[in-house]
Amino acid sequence: MTLNIRIATRKSELALWQAEHVAGELRTLPEVDDVVLVPMTTRGDEILDRSLQNIGGKGLFIKELETAIKNDIADIAVHSMKDVPADMPAGFCIATVLERASPFDALLTRSGQKFMELPHAAIIGSSSLRRQAQLRALRPDVRVEALRGNVNTRLGKLADGQYDAIVLACAGLERLGFEQRISERFDPEQMLPAAAQGVIGIECLEERDNLRRLLAQLEHAPTRQTTLAERAVARRLQATCQSPVASFATLHGDDLTLLALVAGIDGSHILREEITGSSADADALGTEAADRLLARGAAELLAPESA
Repeated sequence: MTLNIRIATRKSELALWQAEHVAGELRTLPEVDDVVLVPMTTRGDEILDRSLQNIGGKGLFIKELETAIKNDIADIAVHSMKDVPADMPAGFCIATVLERASPFDALLTRSGQKFMELPHAAIIGSSSLRRQAQLRALRPDVRVEALRGNVNTRLGKLADGQYDAIVLACAGLERLGFEQRISERFDPEQMLPAAAQGVIGIECLEERDNLRRLLAQLEHAPTRQTTLAERAVARRLQATCQSPVASFATLHGDDLTLLALVAGIDGSHILREEITGSSADADALGTEAADRLLARGAAELLAPESA
């Protein structure tokens, strides 16, 4: 018996690229008869005049897609995992994660300047509190201002001179063919990425056992382990996708090393933790790293953001 699979996706160019990529992978499976996309506009796409943290966070990009699955309009949804809340709603699961693309953040400037070459009080576009805090920690003189819209819109605002630089995820730029626009890639010592940045996840209903078994064929086990560890940090800290929280895990054989960070939004106070253990304990390692951060005052740093 073969399956027809409907993919709920946002209509942005990057979201459609990711959905088409997953569709292509699914079409290689003999159990799949056909794959169709169900493009949708979410509230997060519609409200562009306010910051995400003021209108409900990046979960706004997810909820309509989940409703489509629940109402049998779609079978699966394809997400950038960095946008997916750490706690999944009841009845849903991330059935599969694909192999991770670049996890790092990219600086884009009009003339190819590196971050430390930008002029004094340069205006940098980013709506991520995580990026804002780390940029200010590196250079307290810069002005970080909100930046919303899809990748092309953000690149257009840079080209128009509204910003001296902008910061975007390397993975999205590379997937859309904009890799040549990157002026500098931040290493983890400069800017720790968001949990699961660069990872594509496939969501479905937990009860769809046959579908989950099929999707498992696309699973990349090492990416699952790093994703578990990184998302455990956010879950334990009760952080949202917009919190000034970062985590990044790497595998070395059977060992997993996790870096975790909580920052004050102004960048003046940053807490970092590093932990290494068995990759089989990925979730527990993430929780332990978060507990260490909490013991050092992470909750107080996050309190203004959550108030």
